[in-house]
Amino acid sequence: MIETTRDTKDLRRAQYLCSAHVAHQWPQDMGHEVAFAGRSNVGKSSAINAIVGQARLARTSKTPGRTQQIIFFSLDSLYRLVDLPGYGYAKVPRDLQIHWAKTVQHYFEKRSSLRGLILPIDIRRRTTAMDQQMLAWCQSQQLPVHVLLT
Repeated sequence: MIETTRDTKDLRRAQYLCSAHVAHQWPQDMGHEVAFAGRSNVGKSSAINAIVGQARLARTSKTPGRTQQIIFFSLDSLYRLVDLPGYGYAKVPRDLQIHWAKTVQHYFEKRSSLRGLILPIDIRRRTTAMDQQMLAWCQSQQLPVHVLLT
């Protein structure tokens, strides 16, 4: 996770790094990453913007399923935040849903710089089976997870 001794002003320096449809487009697997995962339209991008104190770093939309790639934001040369496509996937073609699921699964299984997960959950809705699976997987991998109620 991000060191607690780091000055929070560093978060305001967050910058868009890249968007990737496939693994070979990801930044080099070094340093530390905290990923944001959760159902479509739960507020992952809004949470990133709030955490870094920037209104428009991560694109937000009222339409579910707009994050269609893995999006990397750099905090500095060794620390990144990662915005993952949501599950539930809104109204997109089945082939695209399958591609996202495989890409995100590959990210979780192979990314050694992944140090923690933020899991936003809408307090107006119950946790989904996918939320429960995500929490169970994090526990099995001993990956720290923070549930963020939105």
